[in-house]
Amino acid sequence: MMCADVRVVERGKDRLVISTPFFFPDGDPYLVYVVERPGGVLRLTDAGHTLMHLSYENDIDKFREGTRGRLFDQILSEQDVREQDGEFYIDASPAGLAGAFFRLAQTLTQISDLTFLNRARVESTFYEDLFELLGRTVPPEIITRDYIFSEMPNAEDYPIDFRVEGKAADPLFVFGIPNRDKARLATIVLERLLRAKVQFESVLIFADQSSMPRKDLARLSNAGGEMIASLDAQDDFRRKITRRAA
Repeated sequence: MMCADVRVVERGKDRLVISTPFFFPDGDPYLVYVVERPGGVLRLTDAGHTLMHLSYENDIDKFREGTRGRLFDQILSEQDVREQDGEFYIDASPAGLAGAFFRLAQTLTQISDLTFLNRARVESTFYEDLFELLGRTVPPEIITRDYIFSEMPNAEDYPIDFRVEGKAADPLFVFGIPNRDKARLATIVLERLLRAKVQFESVLIFADQSSMPRKDLARLSNAGGEMIASLDAQDDFRRKITRRAA
């Protein structure tokens, strides 16, 4: 017996549907089916419903890329769940059905939670999203990621997130600011560049500018150039980047 809130209902000749107490954030229930396989094996499957449901408001391809993709694969591996053509499933014996069901339900919950991997919470995802947006705004070949200005002493200690070829001779340095620590580090790098009399322009792009402490934001604004409040401000992003890029 699984629990009082879980019911098994016949759905057709060869398929049962498990009614669960689990729901997506919008209130729609999880759908889990039981299908008998050869040899008495029972397959629990979502029949592709989970990714179809999430695709209404999310780009599902992103779940298989970068940080999200690594977490996606890790979730499946940890729960011993397989995925094929968007369908999540797990095979079990009749005796192991309850445990397999809860592993599949946990997997569906964790996959759904990937939608909350937003730019403000996951630094590495923020930089991937920033790099992708830059590549859609200017030719990718004029972008250098993790740029080191080698003419500056101890340059390796002062990395620049992105160097973009500028319209004039001066390069455009783009800094991503996902949190307060990065705001302070970017301030140090910018001040170091200014003391070394490096000729450049800069654009500072926040995950959420409104979350920055006032003093950190003030110091950063004194050292840096244009600011963009978040990656969602895409019109502002394109205008400020294309104005300076080659």
